[in-house]
Amino acid sequence: MEYSFLSLLPPFVVIILALITKDVIVSLFIGIFLGHAILKEFDLISAFISMFDSIISLFNEGWITKTIIFALLAGSIIKLIVDSGGVDGFVNYLTKKNIKSKKDSLLLAYIIGVVIFIESSITALVAGTVAKPLTDKYGVSREKLAYVCDSTSAPICSLIPFNAWGALLIGLITAQINTGVITGNATQILISSIPLNFYSIVTIIIVLYIIISGKDFGAMKNAELRAKPIIDEKLIEHKKGNMLYMVLPILVLVLMMPIGLYYSGDGDILQGSGSTSVFYSVIITIFFSYFLYIFTGAMNHKKFFESFYEGINSMVPIVLILIFAFAIGVVIKELDTGNYIASVASGAINPIFIPMIIFIISGIIAFSTGTSWGTFSIMMPIAITFAVSVDINITLAVAAVISGGIFGDHCSPISDTTIISSMAAGCNHIDHVNTQLPYALLSGFIAAILFLIAGTLL
Repeated sequence: MEYSFLSLLPPFVVIILALITKDVIVSLFIGIFLGHAILKEFDLISAFISMFDSIISLFNEGWITKTIIFALLAGSIIKLIVDSGGVDGFVNYLTKKNIKSKKDSLLLAYIIGVVIFIESSITALVAGTVAKPLTDKYGVSREKLAYVCDSTSAPICSLIPFNAWGALLIGLITAQINTGVITGNATQILISSIPLNFYSIVTIIIVLYIIISGKDFGAMKNAELRAKPIIDEKLIEHKKGNMLYMVLPILVLVLMMPIGLYYSGDGDILQGSGSTSVFYSVIITIFFSYFLYIFTGAMNHKKFFESFYEGINSMVPIVLILIFAFAIGVVIKELDTGNYIASVASGAINPIFIPMIIFIISGIIAFSTGTSWGTFSIMMPIAITFAVSVDINITLAVAAVISGGIFGDHCSPISDTTIISSMAAGCNHIDHVNTQLPYALLSGFIAAILFLIAGTLL
């Protein structure tokens, strides 16, 4: 069955309801049900049953189950490094050194986001966990921290693709080479596209400018005006602390990611599984933390597991959002929303506009589906075939897909990266979306102009 414009209704309804009600879970639930109603030709009973069957079937996908477990255990890691005294020890150390202002605390989050390019979820998680006590202390809004975490995670992972992002993108390009659409080396094509990944480059620059200048605008300016210094009483209890109780577990978490990619890729880090790598990274970090805290006396067995379970419990709302976000992604795929959007935009178009159009379409799909990776999977074959048919630069088309996917993902309230960034910063999810949107749109506008210019030159 051809669903045409009906395929746009579920993501549209979810986004509108989320922005109006500020309740992402209910909005996603309604959108998923609407999608199944369309698939079942508005037989509501069949749609209701199909919806829950579809949600349950998500757990048949290993990467989804691993991602959900990762989110739960990430909450435990955050709770453990706080309750062990690791965070307050690190805060006290940095306070005695050079972290003495709003700008310094945000620069710390930015530097962490740039340096840790292994996986976007881990990047956001580590940056938020480390910087939050300091940004709280100096009166930075949680929305501002979430923006820094979100805007340095995916962009950096796409610009330094020696990670699961690179593995996915190389695989998608290789598929086009194997089918004879293009020729060449997939890795070389991806590397050549990096300088043309305008949205990611512009976003990284704008984030740094906003931090250094302190010039906020839109909803973020209001959030910053409302923000007050926050003193966490739990940190006072452990104020002497030991920063090694935070630094060592995070170091294990980060280092295990490339090891996991290498192992899951049978010796080729670019062929590794991102979901498998983050899954085993958090599990090994939990085991390491247990032995570290027990043998050093930072926590006893009972206290460790109290914090462990409290951390999991704190993540239940986030996990529900992730499950529903995955579920609506399946519905959107079955409705063929991505291809419909692409087909509507195709036609008699001047080739110089095509890179910008690919960027915009990719952004719309990512915004509607909440996934940059899903957008890459939908748009890469379309964009490469389109580029070949009108004889435009292949690497520019590849870069436009990557930039557009990240742009739409940044703007979307149903994006898993956006959700994790909100979690890491301790920020209300919809508040994060609303405050980040003006900055993402600014970066997106500049990127679109750059793709138009590139289209005339390359």
